[in-house]
Amino acid sequence: MSFTTLISPEDLASNISQDNWFIFDSRFNLADTQAGETAYRHGHISNARYAHLDRDLSSAISSFTGRHPLPDFKTLVKKLGEWGVTNTSQIVIYDDASGAIAGRFWWLLRYLGHEKVAALDGGLSCWQKQGHPITTHLPKSTPGIYRPYVNCSTLVNAQTLEQELAKNSITLIDARAAERYQGKAEPLDPVAGHIPKALNRPFQLNLDTQGRFLPATELQQQFSVLIGQTPATKIVHMCGSGVTACHNLLAMEIAGLTGSKLYAGSWSEWIRNKNRTIASNTQHIRGIA
Repeated sequence: MSFTTLISPEDLASNISQDNWFIFDSRFNLADTQAGETAYRHGHISNARYAHLDRDLSSAISSFTGRHPLPDFKTLVKKLGEWGVTNTSQIVIYDDASGAIAGRFWWLLRYLGHEKVAALDGGLSCWQKQGHPITTHLPKSTPGIYRPYVNCSTLVNAQTLEQELAKNSITLIDARAAERYQGKAEPLDPVAGHIPKALNRPFQLNLDTQGRFLPATELQQQFSVLIGQTPATKIVHMCGSGVTACHNLLAMEIAGLTGSKLYAGSWSEWIRNKNRTIASNTQHIRGIA
């Protein structure tokens, strides 16, 4: 059985010793970029390797990019091979933020054509609450070769986004908190507000009170209210830097609304160009009540 969106702690525990299963710890803290890796060394799920958001899942910031530019994919593919991952591997990714970081790695692997990748539902917290163990043992890797089959159709750049929004041919969903979307607060970027015509759905709405994803039927109903009759293939996701946007994209896949896209540069890239328009809370926000 393959896992392509989510995997429960129970299913991971049952398969943790399977050959060709690879587990990745992607814990990360924006305020302390080494905290996740430090926490990993103090305890992680057995056989898990660590993937750092800045170092492994992003590239260097430039004057034209957002805060978490997509990684150099040749480098990422090389790292996957060094970790021992193959094209037939089942990959499981977890964090301590209910999938907010794990979703980024999930999307990157899907972009590379890897279908057998899932986020651990509820993350490390849920894993431990259910009594499953952690370890400080660092796994050894047997390097191999990973061959990507890139799916470029899942990615939208700023120029294409502007053109499609002007034609009203796409629906843009912003995963940031409402106060950031409305321009009332902006703790991370120098300009507040949102991209005109974008709808707001904070990614936390995908979760229950335990930090696990809502049932697929509930997610499907909520996204249908938000996007109406717009097909999933005409939906583009964004956030502050292209990380938590992947959480909404993953939630749509869980809901069976497949084929939405990512604007990876997101708000922090959009505002680099002063010719691009921005909006504030004067724009109506559609979403669930």
